[in-house]
Amino acid sequence: MGILPNNEAIHSYKLTNKNGMQATIIDYGATITSLIVPLESGELIDVVLGFDTLEKYLKSYSLSDAPYFGATIGRYAGRINNGTFTLNDKTYLLNKNNNNHSIHGGIIGFSQKKWEVETIINGENSSITMTLLSPANEENYPGDLSVSLTYTLTDDNELQLEYNATTTQDTIINLTNHSYFNLNGHGSSVTDQEMIVNSDKILETSSENIPTGNILNLLNHPFDFRTPANCPPIIDNSFIIETKNDIAAALYSPTSRLRMTVYTDQPSVHVFVGGNCSTEIKGKENVTYHALSGICFEAQNYPDAPNQSRFPNSVLKKEDKYHHKTVYKFQCI
Repeated sequence: MGILPNNEAIHSYKLTNKNGMQATIIDYGATITSLIVPLESGELIDVVLGFDTLEKYLKSYSLSDAPYFGATIGRYAGRINNGTFTLNDKTYLLNKNNNNHSIHGGIIGFSQKKWEVETIINGENSSITMTLLSPANEENYPGDLSVSLTYTLTDDNELQLEYNATTTQDTIINLTNHSYFNLNGHGSSVTDQEMIVNSDKILETSSENIPTGNILNLLNHPFDFRTPANCPPIIDNSFIIETKNDIAAALYSPTSRLRMTVYTDQPSVHVFVGGNCSTEIKGKENVTYHALSGICFEAQNYPDAPNQSRFPNSVLKKEDKYHHKTVYKFQCI
């Protein structure tokens, strides 16, 4: 794939299944760079946004609003208010990279790290497992955090993501994947695609998109997606998912007749429409991405949960294990 400024080589890995589906992942940020899905017609389309070169991924993090295309986000996905939290009576001051706040792990999060490839399994339900050691005090987080992420591509056209982590000291954690999906192919717009989110509540947020602690009921709300509706032009909200092992969210394209269903054991799916890289960086195949190029379904804990006592627990104790599983399933309808 390319060479990092510190001369470390970045490699690309491809998972395939018997149906012709292909997932390409690089060890920079444990990033999904391509997800090719076969349609009923036999045509293959790439349903995630991304770049052709490592150089463009590196450059994208210097944009004023980095897109995090396909990346693994950590230590903490989403915003942390004022870049601070208190744990075991000690206050931690994180690096701030979003106004006065910390977002997606700080200045150099997991999305900009070289991950180690631990195992690759080919054949039926092919998979790749990548690991990352985040040392104590990186971005000012406590504890050495050891993370393992396995991507599995099943013969049922599911891309499964399974995260595990342990720590040497009590810390906070919230991992997710930041893929932007477009079921018409990565070079179009998502506005004609229909979405479902199996949720009747979202987090209320401030003008800087920090959770206030209040929960909003979605009855008669424009973001009630319990029945299918077109992707909105602007959305950047966390939906509360209360039923595990059920559909958390779904996306459907009447053009390609492709449906993606999201399953997760996490308490929230953060939905974001975007992809704009201005004119500075072209996407794959020389595509110019724009504000409606893709939609993210980030399965995760609530943003700012370390500062909100009523939010789900975000603390990983040194004697415990973190586990998170999310599945993206594709079907021709």
